[in-house]
Amino acid sequence: MSVIAEIIDTLESKVEKLILKLKNLEKNNQDLTIELNKAAQTIQNQSNEIEALKAKYETLKMANSLLGSEENKRDTKLKINSLIREIDYCIAQLSD
Repeated sequence: MSVIAEIIDTLESKVEKLILKLKNLEKNNQDLTIELNKAAQTIQNQSNEIEALKAKYETLKMANSLLGSEENKRDTKLKINSLIREIDYCIAQLSD
């Protein structure tokens, strides 16, 4: 009978250890999930900031070329021509 009791005690001990390991792994998983969500949010914020900075850069580039810079003169002319075409299209749509 003592052999069975010993086996049961050993089994209980191993089950307790497994439960403890499971709880630790669940806690670790939860912590990693939180960290992953924070990293994803950081990436999203940085992507938004990059897009805003790109837009600001394009605006500054356009303003610089309008002020007489030779570097971006071609881009400015293309943008102005594109805007004129859009305005002409809108006028044509309104007149129909």
